[in-house]
Amino acid sequence: MNLPYFIAKRISDPGDNSFSAVIHKIAIASVSLGLAIMMIAFFVLGGFQENIKDKIFSFSGHIQIKKFSLNNSYEEEPIVIDAERMAALMEDPYVEHVQEYAHKPGLISKDDEVYEVLFKGVTPNFNKALFDKYMVEGEFISFNDSISTDSDVIISSKMAKNMGLKIGDKVINYFIMDPPKTRRVTVKGIYSTGLDTFDDRIMIGNINVLRSLNGWEDDQVGGYEVYLKNIDDIAAADDSIIGKLSIEHYTERVDDKFVQIFDWLNLLSKNVSIFIWLILLVASFNMVSVLFILIMERTQMIGTFKALGASNSLIRRIFSYNGFRLVLKGLLVGNAIAIGFALLQDFFHIIPLDAANYYMEYVPIDWDWSVTIGLNLLTLILVSLVLIIPTAIIARIKPVTAIRFN
Repeated sequence: MNLPYFIAKRISDPGDNSFSAVIHKIAIASVSLGLAIMMIAFFVLGGFQENIKDKIFSFSGHIQIKKFSLNNSYEEEPIVIDAERMAALMEDPYVEHVQEYAHKPGLISKDDEVYEVLFKGVTPNFNKALFDKYMVEGEFISFNDSISTDSDVIISSKMAKNMGLKIGDKVINYFIMDPPKTRRVTVKGIYSTGLDTFDDRIMIGNINVLRSLNGWEDDQVGGYEVYLKNIDDIAAADDSIIGKLSIEHYTERVDDKFVQIFDWLNLLSKNVSIFIWLILLVASFNMVSVLFILIMERTQMIGTFKALGASNSLIRRIFSYNGFRLVLKGLLVGNAIAIGFALLQDFFHIIPLDAANYYMEYVPIDWDWSVTIGLNLLTLILVSLVLIIPTAIIARIKPVTAIRFN
């Protein structure tokens, strides 16, 4: 029989009205609230980061392939990757999908209103599944080699509101070139990402419109957007892709293109990490205080055990087991609180957000179970280790003095 564990189990269930019961509840509440707050913080932070990144990826991919040019405008030099290099690119172990694109700046006009836009031409290879979540009205453009569908475009809800546009409306698109050219386009769908970087100006249409304007061949594009199987491999993937391109081509990683946004997201992670360590420090301090109180309350019992020949090590293990049980109960309650809240938020969106300020309409949740397990283990190990500190006082308790203690 494990005597320290047996005794710890007997003394760990005090009466409901005893002082020890209150202390036990405080200990459990301290650990559970600390863990719940940490888990919720990571659920929300992960959801926020993934939400922002997904919006960026839907407009730029993970890596863009372009042609070297001295042109600093939004337009790209036409590029064609030969069939052999494209086949090698598609077979790259890091690559999941490749799609073509091109850009051209312009203005749209309706009645007396004029709005600056950046026309993004796409092909049937466009990752529509990733973009569909941002469609709020209408549908995506179709590709059936029809002149009428070539004029269909997708605009942002911000553009639609500012220009008073709705599905089916026709507007004149003025393309900035020498001489300027115009195209009449039809609003086929409306999207919203909440990111001004895209919502302020990006209009999506058929790349054939830009090919016609620029005098490009049917296989010429402005560039290629590469989607990876795992974004964490972006550095290795970038090196691998560069090795498959000709000398006139180069790559641009999404975290370099939008470096300010990614630096901001990384800064949020650092702030949350500091917050987590502060919570762990508070929870550890509370558990040390609780165990000190429990030891003081059981001073007579400690004196009796010592008088009967119990070693300091045995008595310390009794209180360590007791503290460990409190930590485990706190972890169970904390997980229930955090996961319960996250489920409610994920399914019912009980906490809304102002999209104008937070780039999304509700608090997002990211179910990263590796982080959840890590937080539980970190809390369990750290808080359990600090329990060694208060049990050290047991060695200084003298049996005679302890038995007389009241």
